[in-house]
Amino acid sequence: MKTTTMARLMVVALIFGLSACESLPESLVTTPRVELRDVQVVGIGFKNQTFLLSFDVDNPNPFPLPVSNLDYGVVLDGERFASGSTSCDLMIPAGGATEFSISVELNLLQTAPQLLSIVRDSTRKNVPYELNGRLGVDLPMTPSINYHNSGTIQLSASRR
Repeated sequence: MKTTTMARLMVVALIFGLSACESLPESLVTTPRVELRDVQVVGIGFKNQTFLLSFDVDNPNPFPLPVSNLDYGVVLDGERFASGSTSCDLMIPAGGATEFSISVELNLLQTAPQLLSIVRDSTRKNVPYELNGRLGVDLPMTPSINYHNSGTIQLSASRR
């Protein structure tokens, strides 16, 4: 009877120990700073508009962060603008920064009139934004890293 109880206690201790190890890397990884640098209008059609969202990422960690996927949500002036998930092959250097861009196609005729107004007027004024998402990193036993940031942005027309 004592052997069975001791075995159960060892299994419980092992499970708690493994779960503690699993969450340990999360506390060792400092969240990178992700900023929305630019929203560029690259294509305008009757039904669809194409935007290029450009981001800057700063890695405060003393080791590089290999990012394999990215979830993002962008809110402009309080209105949901774009959200999604994309696979990527991004290496953020240790203590360094990098940039990346995502092409997003939207149908602004089906979205709220407020969002259409924001897009139309934002080439003349700065618009507040909120950015939320997760970075999927390729580090052993490291969960996805949540990020959040806010600021202002001005949309720009295509430079082509």
